[in-house]
Amino acid sequence: MRIQLVSMIIGLGLLATTTIQAATTYQVTPANVALKGNFDRAQLLVQAEAQDGEVDDTSTDATHQAHYSSSDAAIVTVNARGQLLANGNGQANIIITLGDWQAEVAVTVDEVVAEPQIGFMEHVRPVISKHGCNAGACHASQHGKGGFILSVFGFDPGKDRRNIVMDQLQRRVNFIDPANSLLLLKPTLAVGHGGGKRLQKGSVDYQLLLAWLGSGAAAPKSDAAKVVAIRLTPSARVAQPGMTQQLRVEAEYDNGESRDVTALARYDSMDESMLSVDDQGLVTASAAGQGPVMVRFEEQAAILTVSIPYGESVELTGWQNNNFVDELAEQKFRDLGIEPSLLCDDATFIRRAFLDAIGGLPSPEEVRAFLDSTDADKRSALVDRLLGLTGESSQDIYNDRYAAFWTLKWSDLIRNNSNDLGEQGMWAMHNWIRESFRVSKPFDQFVRELVTAKGSIYMNGPANYFRANSNAQELTESTAQLFMGIRLECAKCHHHPFEKYSQADYYGIAAFFSRVGTKGSEEFGLFGREQVVVVKSSGDVNHPRTGKRVPPTPLGGEPIENELDRRIPLASWLTSAENEWFAKSVANRYVSYLLGHGLVEPVDDMRSTNPASNPQLLDALATHFVDSGFDLKQLLRVIMISRLYQLDSFPTQQNVRAGRFYPYYRVKRLAAEPLLDAIDTSTGRPTKFKNLPLGTRAIELPDAEYPNYFLNTFGKPRRASVCECERTPDENLAQALHTLNGDIVSAKIADPAGRIAELMKAEKPPLEMIQEIYLATVCRLPSAEETEVCQQIVAESPSPKEGYEDLMWALINSKHFLYVR
Repeated sequence: MRIQLVSMIIGLGLLATTTIQAATTYQVTPANVALKGNFDRAQLLVQAEAQDGEVDDTSTDATHQAHYSSSDAAIVTVNARGQLLANGNGQANIIITLGDWQAEVAVTVDEVVAEPQIGFMEHVRPVISKHGCNAGACHASQHGKGGFILSVFGFDPGKDRRNIVMDQLQRRVNFIDPANSLLLLKPTLAVGHGGGKRLQKGSVDYQLLLAWLGSGAAAPKSDAAKVVAIRLTPSARVAQPGMTQQLRVEAEYDNGESRDVTALARYDSMDESMLSVDDQGLVTASAAGQGPVMVRFEEQAAILTVSIPYGESVELTGWQNNNFVDELAEQKFRDLGIEPSLLCDDATFIRRAFLDAIGGLPSPEEVRAFLDSTDADKRSALVDRLLGLTGESSQDIYNDRYAAFWTLKWSDLIRNNSNDLGEQGMWAMHNWIRESFRVSKPFDQFVRELVTAKGSIYMNGPANYFRANSNAQELTESTAQLFMGIRLECAKCHHHPFEKYSQADYYGIAAFFSRVGTKGSEEFGLFGREQVVVVKSSGDVNHPRTGKRVPPTPLGGEPIENELDRRIPLASWLTSAENEWFAKSVANRYVSYLLGHGLVEPVDDMRSTNPASNPQLLDALATHFVDSGFDLKQLLRVIMISRLYQLDSFPTQQNVRAGRFYPYYRVKRLAAEPLLDAIDTSTGRPTKFKNLPLGTRAIELPDAEYPNYFLNTFGKPRRASVCECERTPDENLAQALHTLNGDIVSAKIADPAGRIAELMKAEKPPLEMIQEIYLATVCRLPSAEETEVCQQIVAESPSPKEGYEDLMWALINSKHFLYVR
């Protein structure tokens, strides 16, 4: 309650001190308007000019405060929101007044006729989409509503028109009396409608549908102009709580024409805690932060990004830039008025760096050496040692652990498991991935080898990618999501609801995989069940709606044919430096691994309508990744040596609500395998895994299928999906009970050959015993107060050994152990 009260007071103070004074001059957009045809509309914007006479992203929007009038309402009318409507051919002026300021906008109207011919594609489909009739929750659901079925977002206009006009003996239309058509009666609630009121009788949209029915309900034209892009004005705003902004949307068509579609576009806030938007594009901001508004029209989408600073100014106390990551983070902090937390201490950093880079704890000796070092550059030096970048064999000793940890990460994503691949195939894939990370294979080469693999699934590890994904559609979806961060599965059946991708885009990628197949082999014996991935000489993909052949085509590119192997040009395009999706998606994943969440979330949903919290930083990381030769270690290094990565994990009252901009380190729960390894390291007792030698770490397990209760309880994924979300970080009661009361942890702590037993044999004094236990678990020395309490616990225990065991048990169950912080 106190934090909320302080935030409220700060917010009110910010509002009071940063209110923009009323401007005396404004700029109207557009300066003149041309309306074409019946029911054509256009939106005016009135925005305050800056001192230089220009409008920028800080300009106050006064569209809804201005007064509008038309010099000739028979030609054009204007409502209180600044929206124009064509009524008759000719010219007129719109007079705009705001206080002492006045301006005029010239309007030309033509092609208005007494009996308009309304196009299905140009007018009817946009109106149906605008009011949500063809959404998945309404008539575009699997079985429609009330027997009336529409295609999702109108992707099949011919079928939609038939279902409106011809279905069920034409019961939905009345050509003799169009106003009595069910198409109009139901959405206006003149008769019962399960979807509620969707349309206002007499509104422009109502009149448009009425005119379409009155003119015979024309079918869609195959040569109708297609929307290729939409322009949003403005595309960015910097303001304060309480800000309002009217949007203006223009559609560009493939015939070169443009049209104001503000009234027909759909608007959605992507952060409703910060922004709201009405159905005519009026945005209202209610809280500090940075959030997008998504605008959709036909098959195109765009976003408005609104930034509202958390504070008026910041000092960035003690901030020093280590590299470009910090420079771009600093700029974001200044833009949004965020004061970052201070640096974490050395003990926190060494534990964080070990767990994030190689998935395991440092030894007590390594912790002591790091804490005792006076080298000003010791943190960067530690990162270089962990990543094997020093060039000295005596220093680069963690490469096997690094390879094991990142093999685990990518094995989860690529879905390497014996259930799907068989044990031999699983081991072949595991060994290939691990060797790739061991030798620091460039990631573009890694992906090319995977996507173009062929041959025996037992002899050639990456060939198993084509067994885990057994058809062209699975390969399309997995490859796009894994290596471009694009979820294409929606476009399989209809146009992507939040992106520009169509069915043609989906099947254009699928065509690259259409000639890949498998055949049986007896190389390993009749019952070896070996399969061989082969490239066939024929095989194409047809568009499911048109039935036409779809050539292999990269997203946003031109068709590419390769008679030898279609996957070769796909792999070249996919991993090209010019393919921004590839580098950005990898950079975003690694930011999420190290900083707790991605610049784009979810990390594998990198839509244009799901913008990064810091686009400049994402671009810079992607460029660095490309310039390094797609070196994952260099990508890890540039993030880990940054001050941003080294911030303390404790937020302040001022920055606690700004977590998505990284003003403090985001605490992460240890995943199942690193957690079990951490317990093994702390207690000194390794876990024995079935069919593997003692000493095998949990992060080295090649398969998803291991009968280990601890790993299953803590969420080891089954590798059934390429989504990062399969490994859930959420805690549950079973996990808490397992560490608190489970036999596994207690047995390891009390083991006669464990760490505590060995320390007891060495007859370490109590202070050293307590320090060693702290170093082995939470990687730091106890404070004076903690030391005193621990000594008292040991003294009051039935025996010193039991006291030390209780201390280790308490530390293992602490948040400082269970989380990376």
